[in-house]
Amino acid sequence: MRFKTLALAATLALAAGSFAPTAFAQDKVQFFPSLTGRTGPVAPNATPFANGYADYMKLVNIRGGINGVKTLVEECETAYATDRGVECYERLKNKHGGATVFQPLSTGITFALTEKIPADKIPMITSGYGRSDSQDGSVFKWNFPLIGHYWVAGDTVLQHIAKTQGGWDKLRGKKIAVVYHDSPFGKELLPIIEARQKMHGFEVQLLPVPAPGVEQKAIWLQVRQQRPDFVVMQTWGVMTATAIKEAVATGYPREKMFGTWWSGAEPDLRDIGAAAKGYSAVMMQHGAEPQSAVVKEILDKVHAKGQGTGPKDEVGQVLYMRGVVGAMLAVEGVRAAQERFGKGKVMTGEQARWGYENLNLTQPKLDALGFQGVMRPVSTSCFDHMGSAWARVHTWDGAKFTWASDWLQADEQIIKPMVKASAERYAAEKKLTKRDPKDCQS
Repeated sequence: MRFKTLALAATLALAAGSFAPTAFAQDKVQFFPSLTGRTGPVAPNATPFANGYADYMKLVNIRGGINGVKTLVEECETAYATDRGVECYERLKNKHGGATVFQPLSTGITFALTEKIPADKIPMITSGYGRSDSQDGSVFKWNFPLIGHYWVAGDTVLQHIAKTQGGWDKLRGKKIAVVYHDSPFGKELLPIIEARQKMHGFEVQLLPVPAPGVEQKAIWLQVRQQRPDFVVMQTWGVMTATAIKEAVATGYPREKMFGTWWSGAEPDLRDIGAAAKGYSAVMMQHGAEPQSAVVKEILDKVHAKGQGTGPKDEVGQVLYMRGVVGAMLAVEGVRAAQERFGKGKVMTGEQARWGYENLNLTQPKLDALGFQGVMRPVSTSCFDHMGSAWARVHTWDGAKFTWASDWLQADEQIIKPMVKASAERYAAEKKLTKRDPKDCQS
């Protein structure tokens, strides 16, 4: 296993002038483990996420920490393998006074850790991935799919497609192919696709792709033969670039291809360039944000001081920003917990869990943190561990992504009953008792 301590030593040197290892015991430290995918088939995509996560944690320390409590990030490399992810979790969970929160960046690892975190009393943030039904905090006390899960992605991408055609009624009789990673990650999208299919009468062609997804000729031969009206992609890492290259080779129009938010970042399209023009993907609120205040601050206070975790030119790109957002959510949950359990104190995982469940990131708060124009408000509760269901679509213009839609909000009249039914099935299968109002206040 590969470990790397990132945030504390470098940023304290910036914030306090110098910092020696012997000072670790004297400083109040909040430990944020980072499960990374810097190797393997998702490395080009997972690496910017890890860099953004680490850089924002450094920025937090430069700003003075979390009410004086410094952040500490230590990485453990999973290579996107579930068994290695579980091993990383076990190795890191009790280090540095105990883990605050895990962000696995893998649906497979999330499924495995969901079974472990209740006993260990460590929360898990899974923004945009993991179990969609974990939005229901009355069953999934320790899981937080903050700002979106796959059913939000699927619903908003279908909303966008419907709008391009003039409304949902125009999809009746159309064929939508779904090219998806043949794993829990890929399959997690399907329930919302099936629900919308029943409502609107379009046909669905399911095209699972075995990992790592570098061989897709047979899949795109089926696309060429069936000629679906649209293709929705739930892919990740090298699988996405491979799919777009095969679409180019088979002549399938990129304007009819729509990815979810793990299928629409710069590493997916950079090498394809102009040939990928017209490809779109729904985004979990943010996209590439090079002009945002938080990016400018990271460049000025972290990278300009030679403390950047990765290359400067990736700062502000899509997946780097996703890491920044993940770190911000992790930190702000701790800040919320401090309001109840003690300002300026190190929070336990159990206390941090309360913070994530009582998160109230208003627009003024987000703007003050540097996320103006990047994010919309997030408000969680015992029964809603997601807190926001907004998304936007961006389109590749041949060299970069540009916004192609207004804000889209997933239809929670459809999604919430799906979440509730699935969570209740999980509770019955695991023989879990749903939380009562008293537990919700604890």
